Amino acid sequence: EGGWLRSVYEGLGVSRDLIFFELNPDGFDHVFLGEERFDMPKGKARLAERLKARFPREARGIDGYLDAVESLMRQVNQLGQVSGPVGAIKAAPSALSVLRWYKKTGGDLLDAFISDPKLKGILSAQSGDHGLPPSMVSAFVHAGVTRHYFNGGYYPRGGGGAIPKAFVRALKRAGGEIRLQTPVKRILLEGKRVAGVETAAGEVITATTVISNADPEVTFGKLIGREHLPEKLRKKLDRVRYSVSCLSLFFAVDMDLKAAGLDSGNYWFYDNEDVDGLYKLGLTDEVLNLPEPPAFFLTVTTLKDPTKMHHGRHTLEMFSFVGYDAFEKWAGTRPGQRPDDYEAMKEELAERMFRALEKRIPGISQRVVFWSLSTPLTNEFYINATRGSLYGTAKTPDQVGPGGFGVTTPFEGLLMVGASTLSHGIAGVTGTGLAAARHVLGARTRDLLTQNGPPLQIYPADDMRP
Repeated sequence: EGGWLRSVYEGLGVSRDLIFFELNPDGFDHVFLGEERFDMPKGKARLAERLKARFPREARGIDGYLDAVESLMRQVNQLGQVSGPVGAIKAAPSALSVLRWYKKTGGDLLDAFISDPKLKGILSAQSGDHGLPPSMVSAFVHAGVTRHYFNGGYYPRGGGGAIPKAFVRALKRAGGEIRLQTPVKRILLEGKRVAGVETAAGEVITATTVISNADPEVTFGKLIGREHLPEKLRKKLDRVRYSVSCLSLFFAVDMDLKAAGLDSGNYWFYDNEDVDGLYKLGLTDEVLNLPEPPAFFLTVTTLKDPTKMHHGRHTLEMFSFVGYDAFEKWAGTRPGQRPDDYEAMKEELAERMFRALEKRIPGISQRVVFWSLSTPLTNEFYINATRGSLYGTAKTPDQVGPGGFGVTTPFEGLLMVGASTLSHGIAGVTGTGLAAARHVLGARTRDLLTQNGPPLQIYPADDMRP
């Protein structure tokens, strides 16, 4: 249970401070294409069986597609572990297979095996986990998201913030120090190597190794400055495209959501089966001209983590993708100090989102006791994300692998981790942290995972009581 991340949490010793709930294994993701519903089950074999029962004429293609996803990611992982000439020779067959898909998209991968448009829509429904239409995202990234969820879905007790808190505790146990509310003004250089950082308060902290989890624009463009970059890197930085942003609606309801038919699974709502087209729309501001969002994601955090429920009220999160441009005129303003027209726009957008939700869950909008809407500016302000991006750089074929950003940089001692490097998402960024640690310590991954934490505790979310 839990796969690779579980072994990492146990190996790093953070498992002692983490508890996870498993989302409904019969439908950890519920997909709606118009009125058509499909529940994504845990397990590749169960998924294949359910898909073939719904689309019997596509049985051969379904098996081929799911096998290709698994094989492709296995080969990518093998290449990532190559060391020495002997290892390179052994990995040659994997390299040839991976090269076939190097410049291809997730849409190409689907088209190679699947014909039915509705089936393509279902297999594209999790595109919100990378934020691009299948026709634009790297085949590797699309396959990676699909393969990741063969193991089902899980949620940490206490919400997403529980994971960094567990790492902070482990850091302190190891004698490390973490300083909050200490923004870095610039990365210090001595020639082509790092010498430390200077904080916004003017404090200089010297170091021979600096690891940045900020995106490339922040790391290179702001903390180092374009004038200090090699020409090749400067041109690359000018070409970078960032991932989509979103509207995030956080709210609480005084309503029995289980009686309304909801469970611990996530809900992907699409107005129609053209999921690719809906994600293309989400990359623009055009969606803001519609009476309500044509696609959105909904999750009930109190059904995923019943310990969060208080006074019989459920908390929910709803997300709809949107471009950054419509919000750019308010860039640089601070929360609580933005003009009235911005606040009025937020009110209107929240009303539209509730209208869309009401069609899916009748009566829910009348039971809302609290809500708060965040926009791309929220992401930009609180997490320093360029253009409010959700996933760092956009994971198009030309911006992953050699065309993307790796852990190492042209500056000796400066490493990069996070969503804009090797991969995004919790699993992806954890992998970038391990890659940076391997580089700094000259160690193998297995050498890093020796803290022997206790077995990670995992409980079924739908069987838990508040």
